[in-house]
Amino acid sequence: MVLIKISLMNSSAHSIDFHVPSEQVARALIGAIVTVDGVGGRIVETEAYDREDPASHSYSGPTPRNAVMFGPPAHAYVYRSYGIHWCLNFVCREAGHGAGVLIRAIEPLTGIDAMRQRRGLEPLKLLCSGPGRMAQALDITHAKNGMSLFEAPFHIEPPEEAYDIMCGPRIGITKAMDVPWRFGLAGSKFFSKPFPKT
Repeated sequence: MVLIKISLMNSSAHSIDFHVPSEQVARALIGAIVTVDGVGGRIVETEAYDREDPASHSYSGPTPRNAVMFGPPAHAYVYRSYGIHWCLNFVCREAGHGAGVLIRAIEPLTGIDAMRQRRGLEPLKLLCSGPGRMAQALDITHAKNGMSLFEAPFHIEPPEEAYDIMCGPRIGITKAMDVPWRFGLAGSKFFSKPFPKT
């Protein structure tokens, strides 16, 4: 697998456009600040999924579980992974398409004491380094499924500067394994797993 390092200027955007393809949104979200009830941090790792993507929940069409993915963009799609962990996704594209971005990891910045209490551990690096860990730290449950990302309890601030962004294959994927739709903030210590080396 090849690791590609790209530079993306996000600071010129006043807001993130969730109507565009998920891989564009996944890149644009790197460096953005997301909080839930004031608890959160900088997004450092994302993965993109699309209706045409065999690895996506939306690939086989709408179901009661994935219905939010087919709704309007800029809403939270929350699902249970392996029956254990909640995962937070941001819906993209136009309503009816079925695309989203999985938020895999954030760098904790605010509400760290609340994160530590929810996670039951101290090390900052482990609080939000993975989609399940992050969801637990931010108190993401199915109760937030379908909520607008532009209304409380969610708050998103676009990146204020340009970041070097790494991309590579998604994690734990058995279909469309070679699609380089995992993105990360270069140099971050808060990834769920390291990016592969070239």
